[in-house]
Amino acid sequence: MKKLLIALILLISFQSKADIILSKWEGAVSPVMADYIKRVVKQAEEKNAKLIIIQLDTPGGLESAMRDIIKTIMNTYIPVVVYVYPPGARAASAGAIITISADIAAMAPSTNIGSASPVQMTGREIDETMKKKIINDMVAFVKAIAREKGRNEKLIEEMITKSINLTADEALKKKVIDVVATDVNDLLKKINGKKIKKKNAEITIEIKKDEKIIEVEKGFREKLLSILANPTLAYLLLMIGFYGIFFELYNPGSVIPGVIGAISILLALYALNTIDVNWLGVLLIILGILFFVLELITPTFGALAVSGVIALLIGSIILVDPSSPYGDIPVKVIIPVVLFSAVFFLSVAYLGVKAQMRKSLTGKEGMVGKTGTAETDIDPKGKVFVEGEIWDAYSETPIKKGEEVKILSVEGLRLKVTKAHRKK
Repeated sequence: MKKLLIALILLISFQSKADIILSKWEGAVSPVMADYIKRVVKQAEEKNAKLIIIQLDTPGGLESAMRDIIKTIMNTYIPVVVYVYPPGARAASAGAIITISADIAAMAPSTNIGSASPVQMTGREIDETMKKKIINDMVAFVKAIAREKGRNEKLIEEMITKSINLTADEALKKKVIDVVATDVNDLLKKINGKKIKKKNAEITIEIKKDEKIIEVEKGFREKLLSILANPTLAYLLLMIGFYGIFFELYNPGSVIPGVIGAISILLALYALNTIDVNWLGVLLIILGILFFVLELITPTFGALAVSGVIALLIGSIILVDPSSPYGDIPVKVIIPVVLFSAVFFLSVAYLGVKAQMRKSLTGKEGMVGKTGTAETDIDPKGKVFVEGEIWDAYSETPIKKGEEVKILSVEGLRLKVTKAHRKK
């Protein structure tokens, strides 16, 4: 009786729906995507839409975000179509599992799906036992979805265990997906009349001519966070953050470099957490910067600087796994950043040492070596006129009034002087 009531409510609700909600996602599966899909579904439910289409092109991404998205898709009462589009797009790794979790899985010609083997991107080595646990957990999860959606369980399992990949036509032929369509209009034509099961109820997709399609675009926040989830940008923000903080500490009161540095560090940490980087790489980068700073404080004639270059280079290279769906950091970016960092910190160190060795130009130390005029005879005591002031002075050799004198040292409020010898 309860199932019949749910089915009746869903049927009445579905028949009264008017709009088709279209969303588009290109890029890695991330927490930002999960939030976006939740917003899309919420908006569709508020509008009482008859269908949600998720247009997808992804290399994969985080498992946690993938599971979040699948929960959202499976728990809405509105039928969801995941459509791998445009031609040349892919639904790899986490994207493949999201596609098969849809009520209707569709692909455009010249697209591919698969390669869903779990990848460890945190830099930690995992033993065979743990690896088996991760794979078995994923296989069980995916097979349950495939069974519920009536898809090819064995082939979908092999996407995880053997990383197989299928073209759109192969996926359709082997019952991994339901439809191959050239565009959204073709997709709507081909799914019209299809029956699906949703929350124990059977629903027939009914698409009318000139159906209203509402596209839900990414918001500013989603666009910004999507841009940040770029390894190269995250890396550059991290380095800019270090430069800004260092410059503020080296020149207290500058304010702007410190503010820019703090903001850059926070944005970089968010991006790195989203990308799921190798945190050993982050620690090596921090260690490299620390070596440079120590070189400034206690110059070691380059030993710490060389160590800093090595740590920074290794940390930058291993920061992001080359197989990451977010991409990796190009070597052509890493090398200039490491060289710039070395030159920057060593230049500051050189200028600091040079400033310490430079003769003081102010205060008592700045008067040593300057010349003045004897105001009185000095034998051994007297007075001299230097820099517009009259000073008490003494000399080990007699000096007559009016003769030029040279300051040898400053002793309290008295100067030690000698007769200045003019160059001929």
